[in-house]
Amino acid sequence: MEAAARYDQRARYDALMDVVRTRMTTRQFDPSYVVPRAHYELILEAARHAPSGANAQPWHFVVVTEAATKKTIADYFVEEARNRAKLHMKFPTPNYRGLETAPGFIVIASDFRWTRAFPVLNDGSALDRQYQENAERILLQSVAAATMSAHLAAAALGYNVWWVTAIGQENAQNAMKPLLGIPDELAVIDIFCFGPPAKPPYKRWKKTLPEIMSWDRFNAANYMTTAQIEDWVREKRHQVMYRDETKVD
Repeated sequence: MEAAARYDQRARYDALMDVVRTRMTTRQFDPSYVVPRAHYELILEAARHAPSGANAQPWHFVVVTEAATKKTIADYFVEEARNRAKLHMKFPTPNYRGLETAPGFIVIASDFRWTRAFPVLNDGSALDRQYQENAERILLQSVAAATMSAHLAAAALGYNVWWVTAIGQENAQNAMKPLLGIPDELAVIDIFCFGPPAKPPYKRWKKTLPEIMSWDRFNAANYMTTAQIEDWVREKRHQVMYRDETKVD
């Protein structure tokens, strides 16, 4: 195959983009549906092939099928949402009760000891702290890559998805790790839900390509000041998080 043809396989790209564009989030599923075991394996086979720093593959996936376990996890997030409301964070929190409706439910864990596989000094110095922080970023990026691969595989099978993050708090770890038998040395990083939606999903707003892309040097027109970001959070965040892209001003 000539180089020009080998690296211009548009049909493969278009097939991928069909999955990427139709990957949609839902937060309320049809709980009557049962995910075949083979589908879990297909989804996690995609996750298994994700790239990772030092090829450490620092991830583990716990498939949750028990309704009582899903409810307990949902209970934790509902309570956490109440706590955030009391703190006046003004964050447009989703209805975490929808977690227990998810037919497909995968908890993603990682072991931060794998940061030792990345460039670190391990001598306790200030420079080592910089490398340690970077190593943690490498680990989280690696786990995110595997999680995204799983999301796309689920979307390719026809499912809608929900990526639940922000669970680094100690209380979250204490609530979920014993429930799932996850060793103390590991940490719960994400929860991935999937299945048929309870109601038709909708496409959420995305930035345009010119807004996120620069050539050779960063396009200053895309720079936002702190005041502009704060204004976006105050005026736009609640719109773009959960609304149909056609309804965003």
